[in-house]
Amino acid sequence: MTTTTRPDTLATPDWGLGRYEHTATQLLPAAHAVVDRAAPRPGEYVVDIGCGTGNGALLAAQRGARVVGVDPAARLLDVARAEAGQRRLTATFELGTAAALPIADGAADVAISVFGLIFAPDPHAAVAELARVSAPNARVVLSAWIPQGPLNEVARLGREAVAQATGAPAGAPPFPWHDQDALQGLFRPLGFDVSSSEHRIAFTGTSPRAYLDAESAHHPLAVAARAAVGARVDADGLHARMLAVYEEANEDADAFRITSRFVVAIARRM
Repeated sequence: MTTTTRPDTLATPDWGLGRYEHTATQLLPAAHAVVDRAAPRPGEYVVDIGCGTGNGALLAAQRGARVVGVDPAARLLDVARAEAGQRRLTATFELGTAAALPIADGAADVAISVFGLIFAPDPHAAVAELARVSAPNARVVLSAWIPQGPLNEVARLGREAVAQATGAPAGAPPFPWHDQDALQGLFRPLGFDVSSSEHRIAFTGTSPRAYLDAESAHHPLAVAARAAVGARVDADGLHARMLAVYEEANEDADAFRITSRFVVAIARRM
């Protein structure tokens, strides 16, 4: 399973499972895109929501911003703190969720989220919380996957296997965080206007099989799903179907490379 697995794969996945550090390294270019769009200035107060191991938070800290990263996974916060210390950057990291941020009303000049808000169980609650913590001239910048391409197809195979094994209902479609009109519908009633731009990110490996094996071993959602379904899934068959998707989509005849599309959206107070 991959970085684009839908948020409802499991009810409350523990992002501290596996080794999200592996995923975070792959997603660093997206963190740069988000922080570049947010353009935090020295002294501005920046909140990184769903900060994970601190990709976005630490990039903002490098620019001189006052930064707090918020995530529900305590282990990942420890990794982020250690990375900040190693790089001699000033940033704090606190437990919290998108719908319950440990931030005072109106405190944040900038809020960023690198593929974090997209996993909020209640998008309306998350955006209402963003509005609460945002200063009058605040800007909110987030990234979201465009649900197309091989990563999305592999994620679909994983979701279907989990649903079949557990008997879980399909549930409602996920909120389309990549869609500007849908984001306007969330943000505009709370006084924000939204614009967005499309970006691309490459995922690479020594071979399609090596890439898939690493994702299956390390990604928190893959680890959580494996624990949930046990032996009720034909793991070898599922692995073969996923591998076939990657082999067909591979852009590098000598190794492995696929390209995924995502949007960076910015919401500003009107």
